[in-house]
Amino acid sequence: MTKTTFATLADHAQASSTWYVVDASQHVLGRMASRIAEFLMGKHKPLYTPHISVGDGVIVVNASRVQVTGNKRERTVHRYYTGYIDGLKELALGDHLEKNPEEVITLAVRRMLPKTRMGREMLRRLKVYRTAEHPHAAQKPTELKI
Repeated sequence: MTKTTFATLADHAQASSTWYVVDASQHVLGRMASRIAEFLMGKHKPLYTPHISVGDGVIVVNASRVQVTGNKRERTVHRYYTGYIDGLKELALGDHLEKNPEEVITLAVRRMLPKTRMGREMLRRLKVYRTAEHPHAAQKPTELKI
């Protein structure tokens, strides 16, 4: 008979203490976002359990130099609604990357996470910075190979 193991709250406390750092200048946006989402959810671990967050924290640096392939800078459009009448705003991906690259990476990762309270908890462990400096040296992050 096969025994199925489930993560416990003790595993959750241990898992959230591991941090990784990713240099966005070396990766393509979509592939990097999917790999980051995998680490935030904990799917890279054999102890993965859907109802307990066993994922790790991820720090993304050099967000302003993230790469996109093809014509996505011009053709991809990010739309958002302000809440006012006629408040639909559209922003090309290239313009959005120039204006706020941290938000672009956060949006890409957020859309790959579960749309639940647990997904919002996972997203809190994602830290994105425009340049190579980050204030998380105390977490002793290791480099994440994508």
